[in-house]
Amino acid sequence: MSQSTPRRLRGIVLFAHGSRDPLWHKPVEAVADAVRHKEPGALVACAYLEWSTPTLEEACQSLIAQGAQEISILPLFLGVGKHARQDLPELVAQMTARWPDIAFQLQAAVGENARLVALLADIALE
Repeated sequence: MSQSTPRRLRGIVLFAHGSRDPLWHKPVEAVADAVRHKEPGALVACAYLEWSTPTLEEACQSLIAQGAQEISILPLFLGVGKHARQDLPELVAQMTARWPDIAFQLQAAVGENARLVALLADIALE
């Protein structure tokens, strides 16, 4: 009888720019709610680069406290500018150094996902 490796508990961080306007956060939080609806019990958190809380580090710390052993970070950026190319990888490197036992995965920004591009085109054509 073979033994399978136990699945590591994964957390998901939806990472966005942030804003001083509290209404700006609603779409990001709606994505988090949709993830939880699709996968009840999913460990998901929102995090922001600036002007908002929690920060990426705070969100990851919360997921780790809930038992996450690996964390997938999804940048909710349409454009891939300095934040996605430089700032975010630097933040992930800092967290990897702080929590070496946690497996961090930085996904591509959503604006690079062909499915989202196609969806936006469909919406534009409505």
